[in-house]
Amino acid sequence: MPLILFLFLAVGPSPAPQPAASPPALDFEFFKARVQPIFLHKRQGLARCYVCHSQGTPFRLQALSPGSTTWTDEESRRNYDAARRLVNAANPMATLLLRMPLASEAGGIAFHPGGKHWTSTDDPEWQAIAAWVRGAAAK
Repeated sequence: MPLILFLFLAVGPSPAPQPAASPPALDFEFFKARVQPIFLHKRQGLARCYVCHSQGTPFRLQALSPGSTTWTDEESRRNYDAARRLVNAANPMATLLLRMPLASEAGGIAFHPGGKHWTSTDDPEWQAIAAWVRGAAAK
């Protein structure tokens, strides 16, 4: 009996590779209720996310209709699609939505043209986006 066949019979077949864990599903309703309002939140000394991200940036939010204070469901779906493209499924905490507006000393990217909106990952807005990125669902 050839040595390879003997070893195969003695050890047995190698286990089938396990599929990689699939990234969490991103919940639209959670996004609409908890994440999207963050883009409209006014912060002292800083522009709202919406001001820059409704024009001329790669992460593009839908323009609000004149007199509107929030988006329609269709516009929200487009915002959701734009935001989910920034999620890093392999490493959720590398997601640009979490890192760009976070202070660099807290793990954020050094420069964000809109300023640093959060000084730590304990900020409730940061936590809401992180929960969405991890797959939290609306209740």
